Amino acid sequence: MASPSFVKQRSLARRRAMQAIYQWQMAGNDLKEIETQYLTEQDMSKVDVDYFIELMHKVPQSIDVLDAAAEKHMDQTMEKTDPIERAIIRLSVYELMQRLDVPYKVVINEAIILAKAFGGENSHTFVNGIVDKTAHDLRQTEIK
Repeated sequence: MASPSFVKQRSLARRRAMQAIYQWQMAGNDLKEIETQYLTEQDMSKVDVDYFIELMHKVPQSIDVLDAAAEKHMDQTMEKTDPIERAIIRLSVYELMQRLDVPYKVVINEAIILAKAFGGENSHTFVNGIVDKTAHDLRQTEIK
């Protein structure tokens, strides 16, 4: 079982990565510039920096695949989704696809926490539904 400090570092890495992905989506800034900004201007002392860097770079590189997996369970395209929810869903779907070391229940729980912290009033319900359904597609064996 992971230590509490490891769990907290990973959680903070997701939080920072979601914010960085949101920034990238909204402003279109270069990912390396965003990374440098976070590493120099934010307190990253309690963050799993390697995980943060992986998420903030790999999610944008995988947008088409991530969006396709999530949009199967949406009434709209990702581009029409609230930008905060979009960043959270993309990050979560990336973890479901690429980070099999992270249990799907952790991915869903972290997505809900981020949506409650940063999203609108019902964001967590929307995000939970999309990420949960996507988890059932991608992690069938683990869920059974």
